[in-house]
Amino acid sequence: MSDNIYDLIRGRAPRLEKIALDCADGPPLSYGDLFARAGRAANALVKLGVEPGDRVAVQIDKSPDMIALALACFRVGAALLPLNTAYTLAELEYFLSNARPALVVCRPPALDQVRALADRLGIAAVESLGVGRDGTLAEKIADAPADFATIPRAGGDLAAILYTSGTTGRSKGAMLTHENLASNALVLVDYWRFTEADVLIHALPVFHTHGLFVATNVALLAGATMIYQPRFDADAIVKALPRATSLMGVPTFYTRLLAHGGVTRESTKHMRLFVSGSAPLLADTHQAWRAKTGHAILERYGMTETNMITSNPYDGDRVAGTVGFPLPGVSLRIAEPETGRILPQGEIGVIEVKGPNVFKGYWRMPEKTAEEFRSDGFFITGDLGKIDGRGYVHIVGRAKDLIISGGFNVYPKEIEVEIDALPGVDESAVIGLPHPDFGEGVTAVVVPKKGATLTEEGVLAALEGRLAKYKLPKRVFFVEELPRNTMGKVQKKVLREKRQGIYGA
Repeated sequence: MSDNIYDLIRGRAPRLEKIALDCADGPPLSYGDLFARAGRAANALVKLGVEPGDRVAVQIDKSPDMIALALACFRVGAALLPLNTAYTLAELEYFLSNARPALVVCRPPALDQVRALADRLGIAAVESLGVGRDGTLAEKIADAPADFATIPRAGGDLAAILYTSGTTGRSKGAMLTHENLASNALVLVDYWRFTEADVLIHALPVFHTHGLFVATNVALLAGATMIYQPRFDADAIVKALPRATSLMGVPTFYTRLLAHGGVTRESTKHMRLFVSGSAPLLADTHQAWRAKTGHAILERYGMTETNMITSNPYDGDRVAGTVGFPLPGVSLRIAEPETGRILPQGEIGVIEVKGPNVFKGYWRMPEKTAEEFRSDGFFITGDLGKIDGRGYVHIVGRAKDLIISGGFNVYPKEIEVEIDALPGVDESAVIGLPHPDFGEGVTAVVVPKKGATLTEEGVLAALEGRLAKYKLPKRVFFVEELPRNTMGKVQKKVLREKRQGIYGA
């Protein structure tokens, strides 16, 4: 018996003529269409030399073919490696050199550049795939047969590698297994009451665990329909509301929708569920949404390494400022960061979790993997939190200064390295500050060299092309020196306190 997640999705599918993807930019795809497209893509991958256990790196714009390609990777037994479309060629080089994929799939305009990079790295196969079924891989998919014998996989076999990072700046590939993905999605289908009757508005990116493995897998395993939108667009979401039952988004979705005149109690009266995650949802946003629509947003908590860990209840109080309870099958505890001593209820410490959703480890980093797990198998999340008297989990901070802006992880060290390399810069510190739209705004504090003349506009212009746009600071401030403690460590807490409220949050 196979534990391949594709077999699970295929086995739970409703009638094949039912619409799986109601596409904004093209014809709808039924479940039968999607499975056939995945079969053609799987045959194309095999012809390109992809074998079980290989990695397939994918950096393409959101389209239905991204879902078909993900299913194709599962079917051939390869590990999908989705990459943010905002990554520059310089950033892409690290991921490819670390993962050593058998195949890289990029956007058609980038094909020549990515092939040149792949040649230098010794990667043989590079193909392109566009949103209009254009590109070299699209041609190969179109010519391939739809029938494909899905390769059996064990639950512990790799299904995907998602790169995350730490404050040291080097990205880590979180290895997610078929069991990790399947177990978490099945729990969420039940916990959030998804059925074939659901119609989910899908406006999330599909290079991130939220859009690719939470929204998509939950919908497919429930046999639901996705209104599949290429990006967040408030007008498009409001237009889709009459046909939908649910929406999954990040806090930015909700702050922007609140400003849209089309979001009312009347337009949302038949919706049953609004979910928010990937960044902290401000209590003000939660309350404003409830006042405007009559619905309480369901906030949940997860990580790249674990998928979803906790959720506010479907029935019962969805408490603003909390992320609810541990999901069924997930064990969660609060520990003293340095010693691992388990802390009593109400005390703040590092959140540690254990369960079938927790990843296998970091790709080619056994030492780092060992550092992040306790001896009894609990994963140390690095997030600081507490459990209140009712059992609700509260996230109160992050132990490693991670910034979450618009649902994307931003790692200060990576940006600091780029700023420090600019002419006239002595040193810098990058912090996250509350932002009403993005959750947190990336903010740089820069110390100029003596005699140097720096401007905010100049620093931002110099970073263009060096970093993905979501990593670029929203503001740059200049100071004579950075605050430090007696050990010489920069006190980012002081920097945050001094500039609280600059974005109006």
